[in-house]
Amino acid sequence: MNHLLYGLAGNPALPSELVDRLIDIADEELAWALADREDLGHAQAVALAGRVAEAAVGLAYEGKLTVADIDPVRQPRAALALLDRSAGRAEWARVLAEDPVVDHRERLAACPGLPSDVVEILAADPDIRVVSELALWTTSEMAARLARHPHADVRSAVAANEATPPAVLAMLLTGEGSAPARSCLVCDRKTTPFVHDPNCPEPDCDLPPGASCDGSHEYVRHQMQARALGNPDTPIEAVIGFADHPSLQLRWALAARPDLPPRVGERLARDPVPGVRGDLAENPAIDEALMRVLATDRDPDIRRRLALNPRVPLDVLTALAGTTKPPSALLPRIATATPAEVEELAKSPEAAMRMLLAQRRDLPPQIRDALAADPDAKVVKSIAPHPGLSDAQLRGMVERHGVRVIAKVAANPEVSPALLEELTRREPPVPKVLREVAQHVNATPMSLLACLSDERARRKAAGHPALPSQAVVDLLTYDDWQVAQAAAANPSLPLATMARLVP
Repeated sequence: MNHLLYGLAGNPALPSELVDRLIDIADEELAWALADREDLGHAQAVALAGRVAEAAVGLAYEGKLTVADIDPVRQPRAALALLDRSAGRAEWARVLAEDPVVDHRERLAACPGLPSDVVEILAADPDIRVVSELALWTTSEMAARLARHPHADVRSAVAANEATPPAVLAMLLTGEGSAPARSCLVCDRKTTPFVHDPNCPEPDCDLPPGASCDGSHEYVRHQMQARALGNPDTPIEAVIGFADHPSLQLRWALAARPDLPPRVGERLARDPVPGVRGDLAENPAIDEALMRVLATDRDPDIRRRLALNPRVPLDVLTALAGTTKPPSALLPRIATATPAEVEELAKSPEAAMRMLLAQRRDLPPQIRDALAADPDAKVVKSIAPHPGLSDAQLRGMVERHGVRVIAKVAANPEVSPALLEELTRREPPVPKVLREVAQHVNATPMSLLACLSDERARRKAAGHPALPSQAVVDLLTYDDWQVAQAAAANPSLPLATMARLVP
């Protein structure tokens, strides 16, 4: 890849005539970068698609090519992209349904709104991959038909389709009311009984590790059950019996269901596998009593995931904050706290709870200001990026808590250019500060020049439009290709230099 040309292709200040010159020399990688340009004209899109066939796919998805620009025989992938957007022509689907390339028919099978005659052709396709793809996306009526297909992989795809009728999903899950499948992906290719070696020496073998068949198609049947358990339309009456199933994968799929009955949740809370209990802890369907049980789980990851539950009681969350390191992101329960709860949390004696509240970016001014003056550095670090804080407040944070909060102060969206410059002049330099300043909209030329001293900050600063143009030009020859590419994409790059870069 020519990293300078790739960066230049994404430069928003690149003149149209230079875009044309890049189109004339584009390879596949350069074409993808050009296709992403917001100012790419229709004629340019057509020219780019004509030069690099793969670029036509992205251009079609972006709406930069229309049906008049595409020949489905010469550009089948682009035609499929428009069909996938419901912007293609019905006759294209009929042509592609008979395409000799299996991948094209498989992609067609996933397109919405196909004509009924095309759906029938795909449902009878000789390649089971095409029929399985259709089963995954088709309508409820066709899904009900394909649920009785003799191939187990087609039935498995139907189990994942959320348009499949509930009664059909229950049949696939339990096997009741359906004749056994006659084949699967394993016995199609291997003599049974067969278990696929995870270290298979065959270079062209695409069977999943551990895939097996003893004549009952057990591997695909297990996959089908897991998909049905994960399908929200599968009736709860059909799934509750799997809470004690010996298969970890099936119990795990059950733990995240949004309609999980309390009695099933209680059984899963005793599951020996932490991953099952973790998914259960995050599930908003579990009740308060079960949350309190999970809050005492010996595994800290279970308690951490319970903190992510949007319905966890605040008193339970407070206890969790005291025993488990909470995630640094805004917790769902904190995000939905009522005004009264926000008031209560702001006065919490637990600094961890004040810190969690400070992650919100819509706090009332009086609460925001109180947290900005909090004596605990963790709370101040959390509130520092909150909009609306004055420069005086941000400076006060740095004076009181120093390096512990300085990077978060630099991340404040409204921090002044002058303060950013001061933060970059701090001795010794704080790398995290330089990395924040390097991408800050308020960064000044002087502060950005200071950011060039840090390797990771340099990669961001090289593309900042406020970086002096001479510095941008100098970075084009830098040893680090990421820096050079970012400099080529910088809109401050002089036009004369852009022209010299394009052959």
